[in-house]
Amino acid sequence: MPEPIPSRPRRKERVGQVVLAKMAKTIVVRVERRFRHSRFRKVVTRYRKFYAHDEQQEAQVGDQVRIQETRPLSKLKCWRLVQIIQRRAGPEPPPPAPAGA
Repeated sequence: MPEPIPSRPRRKERVGQVVLAKMAKTIVVRVERRFRHSRFRKVVTRYRKFYAHDEQQEAQVGDQVRIQETRPLSKLKCWRLVQIIQRRAGPEPPPPAPAGA
């Protein structure tokens, strides 16, 4: 009887806000973490930035996105964009100026 294939653990997922989208196929996502301080019992908010791969370059600054852990893609990038949960409110940014103009 063949041995059952061990299941891999599910990959980590985080939800955060895009704070930078100027790099080619890379976004920077700020993830908020809230917890109660162990000694003073006050709610503390901490933030962490993750570099994520955005193949279609569809995420914009201000969007709320879901990212998932993946293999290392570069020195800093080991997350990838899974879904844009909510687009930012407000007018669309103007298109970038053509190169050499």
